[in-house]
Amino acid sequence: MREDVLGLRAMGGDPVSEEYLKASLYHRAESLKDIPDTPLFFGRLNYGGEVDSDGVAGHNFHIGRRHVHSPDGTPAVIDWRAPVSVPFYRASATESLGLELRRRFGFSGGELTAYEDELFGASTSDSYEKKTSQILIDEIERPRSGPMRDIVATIQPDQDDIVRAGAGETVCVQGAPGTGKTAVGLHRVAYLLYAYRDQVLRRGVIVVGPNRAFLSYIRNVLPALGEVDVKQTTVGDLVAAPGLPVRGADSEAAAIVKGDARMAQVLRNALWASLRPPAEPVMVPRGARRFRVSRLELDELVMELRARGVRYGSGRDMLEHRIAHVVLSRMEEAGEACDDRTHESVRRSRPVRATADAIWPKVDAAKLVFGLLADRDALAAGAAGVLTQAEQEAIVWARPPRSAGTAKWTTADLVLIDEARDLLERTPSLAHVVVDEAQDLSPMEVRALGRRCTTGAATVLGDLAQGTTAWATTTWTALLEHLGKPGVPVRELSVGYRVPRQILDYAAGLLRFIAPELSPASSLRTDPGSLEIVRAGDTGELAVLVATAAAAALLDQGSVAVIAADVAVTEIAAVLTEQGVEFGEPGTDSRLSLVPVTLVKGLEFDHVIVVEPARIVAAEARGLQRLYVALTRAVSRLTVLHCDPLPDALTSGQN
Repeated sequence: MREDVLGLRAMGGDPVSEEYLKASLYHRAESLKDIPDTPLFFGRLNYGGEVDSDGVAGHNFHIGRRHVHSPDGTPAVIDWRAPVSVPFYRASATESLGLELRRRFGFSGGELTAYEDELFGASTSDSYEKKTSQILIDEIERPRSGPMRDIVATIQPDQDDIVRAGAGETVCVQGAPGTGKTAVGLHRVAYLLYAYRDQVLRRGVIVVGPNRAFLSYIRNVLPALGEVDVKQTTVGDLVAAPGLPVRGADSEAAAIVKGDARMAQVLRNALWASLRPPAEPVMVPRGARRFRVSRLELDELVMELRARGVRYGSGRDMLEHRIAHVVLSRMEEAGEACDDRTHESVRRSRPVRATADAIWPKVDAAKLVFGLLADRDALAAGAAGVLTQAEQEAIVWARPPRSAGTAKWTTADLVLIDEARDLLERTPSLAHVVVDEAQDLSPMEVRALGRRCTTGAATVLGDLAQGTTAWATTTWTALLEHLGKPGVPVRELSVGYRVPRQILDYAAGLLRFIAPELSPASSLRTDPGSLEIVRAGDTGELAVLVATAAAAALLDQGSVAVIAADVAVTEIAAVLTEQGVEFGEPGTDSRLSLVPVTLVKGLEFDHVIVVEPARIVAAEARGLQRLYVALTRAVSRLTVLHCDPLPDALTSGQN
């Protein structure tokens, strides 16, 4: 099929149309690229012989990642997103959805190794519903290396219900570690691009992750499903402003205040304080006449626009039109004939534009934020009744830079600038926004995402127990309100498909300290996993243990990660290098990754070696949450190496 597309000639009616057609053909060919060792199909459905309105009765279908047809156009494989594929994921012994048989195929690379048949009908035993497919278990437990893979062959009914939610439906997913929430979000994007393609592509869709290592880890999932045009980004990159690079870092106290939703009101106060009362009436000459708009009339025009709640930038343009309208009314009263050209001529006249500039001056978003952070008096005026004096002191610059261009902006500052831009001109809305690890976003970051789906929808993914930032949300209700999607029900994924039972139970001991309202996840895995806890006598012995454990882990199949506190990474890297153990950065194809604990969220590895848990906990206020994240990155084997005593919360949680 890809060769057929590449063989087509772009024949547009003009050069521009021809280039658009070439681009379209190129993207279509890219979406049809075959992936080595990935089978075209993974299931088969045999529908019963009853007549039905869908025309599927009595037919058999192979289900795969892409639609594939023979040269004569006959479908050979049906896309997993098609309506006819739904029973593959949702049919049960009590609700067959028209099936007589469901077959699962097992593959090792591109080689067919097994298949399982599940029969449906009046004589179907309840045991079919209770029995877990061995092929499903084998696929879940299969060792993995490199970036994340798709899960189209193993999507479960509760996950499928989220994946196939409508384009206009916002979904919030609370998912424990290993429940597949990230994969569900990505497959939801793929489904939307299949079921609502024109709508979604026309307005756009983005996937927002916590950091670039995470984006590198998930980069292959959507292309493997034939979707190559989805932008994957971080909040920082999303709000980036041209000419304003991030060169600074906030203290925790400053970041908390800048991320608080009250900053939106501070910006609003500062922006609208830019308005000035009319200093004098406006006089517009037209031929031998002069038409006057009084100060009182100008003030009433400004008040009327403010009452309408218009954006600042739009209001400025509207003020010029309002003044021109008053002048035209006077001209008509004087017997002059007026039309649209007259209106535009008056609006663009020097007196009208000068008056608008004086009353409603132009404002630059970056300069507005710069003015607040650089000037205590300006900040005090905008934050009056909103922020305390201590909060104002936390964010004001001790040594103000000379200009916005030379300031050492932080990511939180750019979020404020993004908010200011929206106060000036409305941010265009996308069709859909998917945000993962959402629990770690500040309210202002959530507002930035909410502006990009005001008329669209969102998929919010996260786990309250994994909130590691000082501003992490404690309830999905609050986050959804900041997103502009209040009242959205929270769907919970509580079955762990990737993390073994023994590892989940060990990490769950922390839950009663970090998120007592959440229930521990259960594991579908039949393999309980491997858990090893080793204490070294001193730091020298610990360093040797890390290198030895990493080298031994590489003898098994799958990916390996050494996770440690950020301050310890350089030291561990030196030890691994000295011992000749090769490693790489997270999200790459390296078998062994050395990962700072602050970058490990959302990643998973077959074997995880967590070094010195006490040091991870002591590094930050929410260190227990950070440790919980680190422990739950293992999908087969977990090794905990320590010299200092383990945190009390971890040991007491095992009693």
